[in-house]
Amino acid sequence: MIDAILAKIFGTKNEREVKALLPVVSAINELEPSIQALSDAELAAKTQEFKQRIEQGASLDDLLIEAFAVCREAGRRILNMRHFDVQLMGGIVLHRGKIAEMKTGEGKTLVA
Repeated sequence: MIDAILAKIFGTKNEREVKALLPVVSAINELEPSIQALSDAELAAKTQEFKQRIEQGASLDDLLIEAFAVCREAGRRILNMRHFDVQLMGGIVLHRGKIAEMKTGEGKTLVA
């Protein structure tokens, strides 16, 4: 009974997790126009740029937003499939070492 009341007030654990991911997904979405404007060569060069930044001490979390934006654009160009926000969330959850449960049709293949 108390758990149900608390869930109504604060949301379920999953709802809180999703809410915490929204600013990250929003930041990825904000980069989309600038990443789309890159040539194929510039987009491919981002991988080397990321490697250099990691060698210089950047963490994977430091690169996450830009890397996911680049991944989304590469998927759009190569596979003709754009990652939806829910797929980005699934990828972020996996990056953080957690398990992401997704419904049928939500695009688990692109998440992986």
